[in-house]
Amino acid sequence: MRIAVVFDTPYVRWAPEDHHRQMTDEIAGKFDYEPEMEYQVAHALEERGHEVLLIGIHDDPRDVLDRCTEWKPDVVMNCAESFHGEERLDYVFASLLEAGGYRYTGSPPLALLVTRDKAMSKKVLSYHGIQVPGFITYRPKEEVKEAPNLRFPLIVKPLGMDASAGIAQASVVEDVKALSDRVGFVHERFDQAAIAEEFITGRELYASVVGNDEGLEILPLTELVFDKEKTEPEERIATQSAKWDIPYRARKGIRNVFARPVSGAARERIDQICRTACRALWLRDYGRIDLRLTEEGEIWVLEINANPFISQGHEIANAADKAGMPYVKFIQRIVDEALRRYEHA
Repeated sequence: MRIAVVFDTPYVRWAPEDHHRQMTDEIAGKFDYEPEMEYQVAHALEERGHEVLLIGIHDDPRDVLDRCTEWKPDVVMNCAESFHGEERLDYVFASLLEAGGYRYTGSPPLALLVTRDKAMSKKVLSYHGIQVPGFITYRPKEEVKEAPNLRFPLIVKPLGMDASAGIAQASVVEDVKALSDRVGFVHERFDQAAIAEEFITGRELYASVVGNDEGLEILPLTELVFDKEKTEPEERIATQSAKWDIPYRARKGIRNVFARPVSGAARERIDQICRTACRALWLRDYGRIDLRLTEEGEIWVLEINANPFISQGHEIANAADKAGMPYVKFIQRIVDEALRRYEHA
């Protein structure tokens, strides 16, 4: 098939040929960093024999439709994670593809918008009987004037960011003064609303999913674990450093592993939660649900990611590999799921 891979790029005025050369060099290991996700995806598609066009967008989103109109892809692989450096604008690409009438992979604009808003998505999940932490939001420049009707400690996050952006040890607050300081930091640093939610202790689990409706497959659970000899209890949260800072992770003994045993009852409940959440929030083709499993066996949903990172060696790709889908097969599965959706629409 002819598959266009659409993504956001820092490179100005690069044509598809420029991106293909960069992809070749990165995949060949010519640089001391991991190949970009979109290049890994495109390479996997080429390995399956598809003809691939790399459409990188820097500042003119109209280029998506211009390139697609000229090349006429059978389907578009949407790998866009942001626009103008704003993760909250990742829905722009899905909107353009939707408006242009192109078949594309991944969630629609509605799902991307709602799941990006941590408060809105929690309200939807709660309506559907899924347990989420109590929370309160503070609009930009809105001050914390009194203690919220929530149980401290709270964890304060930017309302519309993912990948643990803005989350550090100081995000967990024990009183109103600390809450006010951290909310002010989020407003100033990220220029967006802040959400403060009750901090739930327990195991940090990630449930990756692939497929749609009755064919939804919940992949093997992964887990963020901390070396208890190298970290204090208050350090065992999924901060940005804990997730992405390789030297910090090594120093603190932080790893992403396949989850330790989970009880049958908890596993059944997780399965139910994933299916309900994907349907309620209109996720399509693939996604990830971040969970907290307490010592009492309670399951809380922390966040829903409708546009997760699908690079090789990361949570969802590792889970797919564990389920019998090596990376090339996993990327093909996403394409197949999207095409099946359109065939039955």
